[in-house]
Amino acid sequence: MAQIITKIIDFFYRPFSKWISEQLFRYAACGGGNLILDWILYFLIYNFVIGHELINLQFTIYNLQFAQAITPHIATLCIVFPITLLTGFWLQKYVTFTASRLNGWRQLSRYILIVAVNLAINYFGLKLCVDVLGWYPTPSKMLITLITVIISYLGQKHYTFRIEK
Repeated sequence: MAQIITKIIDFFYRPFSKWISEQLFRYAACGGGNLILDWILYFLIYNFVIGHELINLQFTIYNLQFAQAITPHIATLCIVFPITLLTGFWLQKYVTFTASRLNGWRQLSRYILIVAVNLAINYFGLKLCVDVLGWYPTPSKMLITLITVIISYLGQKHYTFRIEK
């Protein structure tokens, strides 16, 4: 599957080859595809699964009862995040940064670290945009994601999938 995706991306790369490296183009294509998946899942889950409602969690541990309400935009983020984490890692490992010879588990742990930083930016960004500024959740998510794309590329290229000499 990775070879098919790579061939499709490389077909569209030819007109851009004078201005952008092949790796950056693959990163943009894979990241863009994963980003669109993220936005679509976020929209669908927020609007049709969560339904704009608070999620009330109640649980008991050793006869102690706990209750926690989670806002719908954060609950949606928690559902979408693991899906796009795995699809993003797979695309970056097998399509974009194929020259890295680091152990797969090491790559995954580094990838998760970079994504955790981006998750924190997403969380606090959503809290700021939605809860403080009163913006709509979906456009807020889109804006925050554009910021994290830059952080992610630099982290993945120079840390997660770097080529060791």
